[in-house]
This record gives sequence, C-alpha cells and structure tokens, in this order.
Amino acid sequence: MMENNLITFRPMRKDDLDSVIDIDQLSFSMPWPVSAYMHDLNENPNALLWVAEMPSPDIGNLVVGMIVLWLVLDEAHIATLAVHPDHRETGIGSRLLEIGLIEAFNRGAREAMLEVRASNQAALSLYSGYGFEIVYRRPRYYRDNNEDALLMNLDNLEDLITKKKMMPYQMSRLQTKI
Repeated sequence: MMENNLITFRPMRKDDLDSVIDIDQLSFSMPWPVSAYMHDLNENPNALLWVAEMPSPDIGNLVVGMIVLWLVLDEAHIATLAVHPDHRETGIGSRLLEIGLIEAFNRGAREAMLEVRASNQAALSLYSGYGFEIVYRRPRYYRDNNEDALLMNLDNLEDLITKKKMMPYQMSRLQTKI
C-alpha cells in the first residue's frame, strides 16, 4: 500500500522522460511521441507538466505519474494524465489533477476541458468527481479503434478550488503522503 510512502509532486524535467514515456505506453494505446513532451518542456510556455515521484530503494526516485495541461487564453486543456498501473487507485491521479488545476488557475485559467475515451470509466469517474461534465461526443475520434471521445468541461475553476478547499499556493515542489 502507498499510504506510508512519501510522494513528491514537482514540475517535469527532461530527465523524467524515459519514465514518463513508459507510463504513457503502459496507459494508452496511442501514446505521445517523445518529441511532443520535448516540445512542451522546451518550447511551449503555455504548457504545465508535472510528475509524481516516490522513493525507490533501487534507483533513488521513481516517477509514477504525470499530467500535462495547456493554457489557452482563460482555459486549461488537460492534454494527458496517467499513473503507472502499479500505483493506480492510490490517489496519485487525483492529486496530479488538483495540482494541475491549481497551477492553471494561478496562471489565469478560469475553466478547464479535456477529451476522454467513452469507455474509460476510471477517468470519467475521476473527472466527474471534480465537477467536469460531458458536453459533447466526438464520434470515431480515436484512430486506433474509432472509439468516440467525450468532451468534458469544468466551467468554474475558482468555485472548484474553493469548494474542495484546494489552496492556490505557489508550487514548485510538493510532498504529501498518499
């Protein structure tokens, strides 16, 4: 169980990419190429990239989750969120989502949106729990199997942060027990 492990949440770095790519490939049938992460890390000032890491006796710290958001005017677009399969259902995904939304709010976002596979019940449950609502179905959006995407919106980030008592504090590195 993860409750005794200290999880650190921090901005993603280039040296995290091997672990991030592994998580992406384990989580999605259409993972991002390394070049997409490199672009967001190095060239996209409107991208927010965070990781969750935990101590590992073998390698020091192990990246176990990640989130990427893009800021577009006053909107946060959640581009990807994934947790390593060995560490799911521990609260890491929820905390990454909260951190991403708080950081986006701190940078001027007032609403958020995302696309999710219609069959991804775990993600739908997570996002619904934070007030995201399905606003549109994009038929045959995913090329690998022609599955529909559901577009989900959260209209009021400030209301969510207040209601869930998520504190919009300065974040460069966060540690918490999960």
